[in-house]
Amino acid sequence: MQSYRNYRSFKKEMLKDGAFKKAYDELGPEFALVEMLIRKRLEQGLTQTQLAKKIGTKQPVISRLEQGTYNPTLKFLNRVAIGLNTRLRVSIDKSSH
Repeated sequence: MQSYRNYRSFKKEMLKDGAFKKAYDELGPEFALVEMLIRKRLEQGLTQTQLAKKIGTKQPVISRLEQGTYNPTLKFLNRVAIGLNTRLRVSIDKSSH
């Protein structure tokens, strides 16, 4: 896989893929969460394999999470957050609809 210097270049490159862009535009909150996790991982210079090892899982699980093809539990998301030296917070706000 190509190495990316930072999150912005990674996102720019990924949005060139039509399927990725469509998913990005449609997923809303789910993708926003995935986007934050990828950004944190890249900011810390961690590979998917390194993050997986830190939280006791395998690289393909992290890959599926980052691709949006895995519906994680809150427990798993909390493990990922801890592995990224961050804290998971969940909120529900009033809809603007």
